[in-house]
Amino acid sequence: MSRKIYGESVQGASHIRSGVVCQDSYKQVQVSDDVALIAVADGHGSASCPHSKTGSKIATNVFCRIMEDLLHNFSEDMDFFMTYLNREGEVKVAQAIDAEWKKRVWEAHLKNKREKPLDENGEVDKSAVYKQYGTTLLGLMITPTFIFAFQLGDGDILFVNTTEIQPVIEGDKILGTETHSLCKMDAWKKAITMIRKRDVSEDVPYLYLLSTDGFSNSYKSEADFHVTCRDYFNLIQEHGFETVASNLKDWLKETSELGCGDDITVLMAYYTEESTNVPSADTSDEGGNADEQS
Repeated sequence: MSRKIYGESVQGASHIRSGVVCQDSYKQVQVSDDVALIAVADGHGSASCPHSKTGSKIATNVFCRIMEDLLHNFSEDMDFFMTYLNREGEVKVAQAIDAEWKKRVWEAHLKNKREKPLDENGEVDKSAVYKQYGTTLLGLMITPTFIFAFQLGDGDILFVNTTEIQPVIEGDKILGTETHSLCKMDAWKKAITMIRKRDVSEDVPYLYLLSTDGFSNSYKSEADFHVTCRDYFNLIQEHGFETVASNLKDWLKETSELGCGDDITVLMAYYTEESTNVPSADTSDEGGNADEQS
């Protein structure tokens, strides 16, 4: 079985007009021939979150680092690792991601000598600092025997094959433009996780697709959005993964222009029997800031 991973982030059409840089980030780590980590994050980009691009970059780095560390710790017993994630994913794993993100955000804030806001008692208000870096986070660990999905905030993690398209994890739906965020205190309490065994006889090809909400929000309905994701899968089968990868940025720009105008990030992990190489060994988000950490 061959694994191919590729992603793109594009600046939203409305952000181009207003001069706001793309706030999305993504990262992929191909740990081994059998294990891959993929993550996307959507910085809020509002006036109260001026450093959310940094926040989203840190978020994807943190997810991949935490999961790599756990994988190393449990590498001798993947069945026990799966049990641990099933029991502790929404508590210990979510707490670790939340704590590490806030730690790195604080370090980045100090490193760049940014103003430290004070609360009503004259103490440094760390919650006000975190808010400046607000972001969502979606992550997926794919192993030979199971997948582990993590979601905090909006966005989509989908599974697509020749017969079906379905959410890997059902995120909380919040009305309006609000979303859960890593910048909130005790943000881990809003995290949702899912673990599912992989069937070794699972037919290929199939596709895991992670996307920020700018993608789904560019369509009138969830059904229309799913039709587009199905079209991506069909295009890969008909024209090859490399062709889709080389056109992805232009397609996403057009989607934003015709849709909601928001930034869009799509990260795809495609599994097939073919052995063709991926277009790029490292498709991590580029154009990062100096205060972002791996």
